[in-house]
Amino acid sequence: MTSEPQAAADPAALQAQVSGSSFYAAMRVMPKAERAAMFAIYSFCRMVDDIADDGTRPRAMRAIELDRWRADLGALYADRPAGQAAFLKKAVHGFGLRQADFLAVIDGMQMDVDTDIRAPDLETLNLYCDRVAVAVGRLSIRIFGMEEGPGLQLAHRLGRALQLTNILRDLDEDAAIGRLYLPRELLAKAGIVTTDPGAAIGDPRIDGACRDLAALALDHFAAADRVMRARPRGRLLAPRLMSAVYRTILQQMLLEGWVAPRRRVRIGKARLLWIVARCSVFG
Repeated sequence: MTSEPQAAADPAALQAQVSGSSFYAAMRVMPKAERAAMFAIYSFCRMVDDIADDGTRPRAMRAIELDRWRADLGALYADRPAGQAAFLKKAVHGFGLRQADFLAVIDGMQMDVDTDIRAPDLETLNLYCDRVAVAVGRLSIRIFGMEEGPGLQLAHRLGRALQLTNILRDLDEDAAIGRLYLPRELLAKAGIVTTDPGAAIGDPRIDGACRDLAALALDHFAAADRVMRARPRGRLLAPRLMSAVYRTILQQMLLEGWVAPRRRVRIGKARLLWIVARCSVFG
């Protein structure tokens, strides 16, 4: 591993990277041990994501690095020296995190390494979201102390809602590296037949496809909120914050639309603090 991804496992370096973000705001409300475990998960995700997104190296080399992560996770769960995965040990043992969920995240990154995803069908997009986002949710609910039933429902719904929002926010960044995550069914419905990322997102009809995907995301947000409103056991303030922040981002994108030129929607510090205060007081 290079020194740059290794640095992501350092708590101080990681905090500097995410300070001021919605993720950081959500994690700050958690108790110390839970917060440290969530930062460990976040660090893992950043490190494997950096491998998937590093277009400067051949795909075969990146695939080897992902395999090294799989091997190190296997060693960690077998109580052997775990190499680059060693920093996860405390979180894994403290919260019973499952190896299968870490491996699912890597499998999602493998999808990006194997080929540049361009206009996947809805089934493939659903699988991708399950691996790169819902699996992270499954890890997180154990740190939140949730029972498995409502916890898995929350991970399933909120993970997809957050990932679809990211896809809609990152259209231009993804196209710049040759990727287009908008599903082909929604593109075809809007009259867009090309799978070329630049051509597709430059077509004014992209707004219709994005609004249809936003509707799916809003359905997932609503379902996640129903789970949380039922007040299952667990520390729910962090997922409430993430839901509120990302839904605010999605609603702003719906107001602005997706016709080029687009801007990457961000939430200012004052608005973020207001959302934190609202969720802290009213849930």
